[in-house]
Amino acid sequence: MATSKHDPFASPDRLRPLISTEEIQKRCRELGAQISADYRGSDLLLVSVLKGGFIFLADLVRHITIPMELDFMRVRSYGSRTESSGVVEITADLTGPVEGKRVLFVEDIVDTGLTMTYLMRNIATRHPVDVKVCSLLYKPERKLVDVPIAYLGFTIPNQFVVGYGLDYDEKYRNLPYIATMDDEPPG
Repeated sequence: MATSKHDPFASPDRLRPLISTEEIQKRCRELGAQISADYRGSDLLLVSVLKGGFIFLADLVRHITIPMELDFMRVRSYGSRTESSGVVEITADLTGPVEGKRVLFVEDIVDTGLTMTYLMRNIATRHPVDVKVCSLLYKPERKLVDVPIAYLGFTIPNQFVVGYGLDYDEKYRNLPYIATMDDEPPG
């Protein structure tokens, strides 16, 4: 994918485009259609894991054609590091009950699986009909625990990625594509 020389984030020596904006949008349309068909007639609750999942969620829901509800959770497992600490902390919980609903987590990336496993177990104690995962990205090389991903955007190599909601130290979320980062961005 070519990037504009006017793009302040696209330093050729720092960021390497991995998945283009067009590829992401095409996959969002496909996933939205699949989710709409699979959940037709259900009481569907999409739960976005903040902050990284919000851009994916916004694009995905535009392609879901059935009634649904949205809610958000915020968790922390990275801090300002590029590797998960392995400790999951819920910093903002759901605003309503999930009992009797079909819950679909909308996540930016599943790598080790620790965060999503923790969240799925946590939500399961609240008596939903079922809990599934829709993830934009999956890094199988980093997997420590199995997470059944019902809806997957892309499988990627074991590289740190930014853009389209994913960050490094709260920066780069606003890139419209996914890029690998060769080194630490400027402060």
